[in-house]
Amino acid sequence: MSDLTEEYQLEYFREEGFHRKECPSCGDHFWTRDPDRELCGEPPCEEYDFIDDPGFDHEYTLEEMREAFLSYFEERGHERIEPYPVAANRWRDDVLLTQASIYDFQPLVTSGRTPPPANPLCISQPCIRMQDIDNVGKTGRHTMAFEMMAHHAFNTREDATGYAYEGEVYWKDETVELCEGLFAEMGVDTTEVTYIEDPWVGGGNAGPAIEVIYKGLELATLVFMSMEADEDGDYLLKDGNRYSKMDTYIVDTGYGLERWTWMSQGTPTVYEAVYPEMISFLKDNAELEHTEAEEELVHRAAKLAGHMDIDEAEDLETARGDIAAELDVDVDELEALMEPLEDIYAIADHCRTLAYMLGDGIVPSNVGTGYLARMVLRRTKRLADNVGVDAPLDELVDMQAERLGYENRDTVRDIVRTEIEKYRETLDRGGRRVRALADEYAGREEPIPLEEIVELYDSHGIQPDMVEEIAEERGASVEIPDDFYAQVAQRHGGPATEETADPYADVRDRIAELPGTEKLFYEDQGRTEFEAVVLDVIDRGEDGYDVALDQTMFYPEGGGQPADVGTLSTDDATVEVEDVQEVDGVVLHRTDDAPGKGEFVRGQVDGTRRRRLMRNHTATHIVGHAARQVLGDHVRQAGAQKGLDRSRLDVTHYERISREEVKAIERVANGIVREDSPVKQEWLDRNDAQARHGFDLFQGGIPPGTQVRVLTVGEDVQACAGTHVARTGEIGTIKILGTERVQDGVERITFAAGDAAIDATQRVEDALYDAAEVLDVDPEAVPDTAARFFEEWKERGKRVEELKEQLAEARASGGGGGEEVDIGGTTAVIQRLDADMDELRATANAISEEGNVAVVGSGRDGATFVVAVPDGVGINAGDVVSRLAGKVGGGGGGPPDFAQGGGPDADALDDALDDAPDVLKRVLNA
Repeated sequence: MSDLTEEYQLEYFREEGFHRKECPSCGDHFWTRDPDRELCGEPPCEEYDFIDDPGFDHEYTLEEMREAFLSYFEERGHERIEPYPVAANRWRDDVLLTQASIYDFQPLVTSGRTPPPANPLCISQPCIRMQDIDNVGKTGRHTMAFEMMAHHAFNTREDATGYAYEGEVYWKDETVELCEGLFAEMGVDTTEVTYIEDPWVGGGNAGPAIEVIYKGLELATLVFMSMEADEDGDYLLKDGNRYSKMDTYIVDTGYGLERWTWMSQGTPTVYEAVYPEMISFLKDNAELEHTEAEEELVHRAAKLAGHMDIDEAEDLETARGDIAAELDVDVDELEALMEPLEDIYAIADHCRTLAYMLGDGIVPSNVGTGYLARMVLRRTKRLADNVGVDAPLDELVDMQAERLGYENRDTVRDIVRTEIEKYRETLDRGGRRVRALADEYAGREEPIPLEEIVELYDSHGIQPDMVEEIAEERGASVEIPDDFYAQVAQRHGGPATEETADPYADVRDRIAELPGTEKLFYEDQGRTEFEAVVLDVIDRGEDGYDVALDQTMFYPEGGGQPADVGTLSTDDATVEVEDVQEVDGVVLHRTDDAPGKGEFVRGQVDGTRRRRLMRNHTATHIVGHAARQVLGDHVRQAGAQKGLDRSRLDVTHYERISREEVKAIERVANGIVREDSPVKQEWLDRNDAQARHGFDLFQGGIPPGTQVRVLTVGEDVQACAGTHVARTGEIGTIKILGTERVQDGVERITFAAGDAAIDATQRVEDALYDAAEVLDVDPEAVPDTAARFFEEWKERGKRVEELKEQLAEARASGGGGGEEVDIGGTTAVIQRLDADMDELRATANAISEEGNVAVVGSGRDGATFVVAVPDGVGINAGDVVSRLAGKVGGGGGGPPDFAQGGGPDADALDDALDDAPDVLKRVLNA
């Protein structure tokens, strides 16, 4: 089995006199110009060696360092491209957040199916890595939000054909040479730089990779993506899987902007270099002050902070103890000094993460990217409370949003404020659950399981340290892992997908032999007749037949639009087309009978149905655009379904849509309809479309291929494969039928268009006129009349309750026909009262308030019991009800002072009440 040793034997290393060595501390192999170097240079093998002694000739800000990097590569033939959003699910459906610059080009460019926007290129890409969340603040170097400066080159092997790019731009030797050149530009003595061999695997790809270390800090990773997973592959890599060479091979580099900036400044941690103003503000706000001696200790500890890496350390408590021992200070003293600082650092970083997320339009919710945003927000709030920062969180996030240049800062602040209010509500509810859980496990003398703690966090937002506090108060134990948040994030780290059976698995090979179907509906969406040749007929048993044609006007189901229906006719017969699906570029028409293979057929699409769907699909674009105009640019499509009578559009939004907002959306939408503007469609190169319109282009899903169909409706531009009207005026009118919350952070807008809108309006009017007739008023008076009747009904209900209570009190004080028995010195009143539950409860309460035990039974609907017990009486009402209900074939229970229950056997009610004195005595004695 081959390994990757040969992959690191670079000609550049040989020519430049590098030495390959094995680190005696960690065992990694590395390359160095220094023949006397022994260690690889990376913590924990070595310490940071640049704190208070910057490693570059000049001090750089983030902005200056970014420009220096991009300019360096531009001058060497790379084209600078604009960064993508942090929400990677805007252009791909397999991940949520952008974690590296290569994410921008996966999977289409890296597989060779689509050309890159430039080749070679350079970029500074904002990224978010949730797996680093627990390290933030502790190691001095980890940031959850960061910019990955990068240069990329996309290559194919000499014998590869049919790829979107051809030949080699450059490979490993040139990549390392470019890296060394950048160091030289910064004034670095490159004999101090080490290159650690560390093969990379991820997402089904792999390749040799080099970690670039300088003065104890990893400043770059040079990945040479050249392999793909293959169970018969020649290379067995560190993830235990086999890999083989692929036809494309890609230079995938990552230079951490924040770390390069930190190296240039030599501050105690990366956070002072990246967030200097915010760190200062947070320290002042939290009144965090240090003496000169404490400042000196912080500096000394910062150089050892690399030992606090959760991924490397045995546990953080041990790592902290080791650092304290090396500094010759008490571990408790060091912890008391460092923990508030670490919280401050994490708050600054998390606020930048939130600014990226919310600024790029992610809406907090319970799923996907929304869940991750909510998780970061709640953790940030808890950290701020812990360290004593009382500045509103929306102001802190806004500091970073302003620095990053976002224009939707008002929306960002509004989202944060709304989320904080929701968080308070969940804490109120969740706190009770934590106390109950702590009591339960304390009683068992068992620790609270991690699964329960994760569930508390997922369901109620309860932070693990809050669980620890409550557990300690209640005598329960709990162990929170150092990487708790990373574990939670991993549970929500990818889109939820369900494995579904492929209905065409048995015929895909047969379908693959057919040419792609020519889609005539894109040429003329109003046309409903056509002629075609039957290429194949697949017998689907009881389900009918799948008919493949050389061309079709039938639209296959997709993008939330139902399939067309209609007929296919030969000279001898007509078959019904009941469904249409596209499989691997071939459109299959599901029919009730089989036209002959090779037959010439005439197709007829149901034109009335098609026109209704066209109006509704175009209206979906208009309603979505109107929602963004009214609610904000964060609104994005989360799902859609186009129908004949009504359609629905799910959009991301952080609060309920009000009635006034509904009316505003409807006004904007119908304004677009009245403009009667043309609906344009064009096929564009994918890169050109993305460059021109951004990733909001993919509101309705992520289409495959190098060409995308772009639809323009007024100011709304989307990639869309559906059928549409030619002008907005053809829709006629749009009526919003209602809104509802389908999940936290997602609002559903239901609407109708054209004739369906008129039908829906008339249905509402009919209901209004029917109500007016019942109330004997004009339709305009229905709301006031209904409100008056409702108030009168509520008052009448209150009066009925008052009378019931008075009647119950009268029964209680006047004997009321109940049997009185002595139970251990307390009078118990046992009474049958065939009334509703409200009256039973009122009577039992009245008897109890007189100082007596009440057992009241009713036979109105089965057999029902209510038991009330005054304070100080040793009878458990729940036990009594449970025993009595068992006698009538049912069950029940409740707290010791008041309980209710019953069963279906009303005939046994009197016998059960006769047994009540004995039941009361047994419960009392128990």
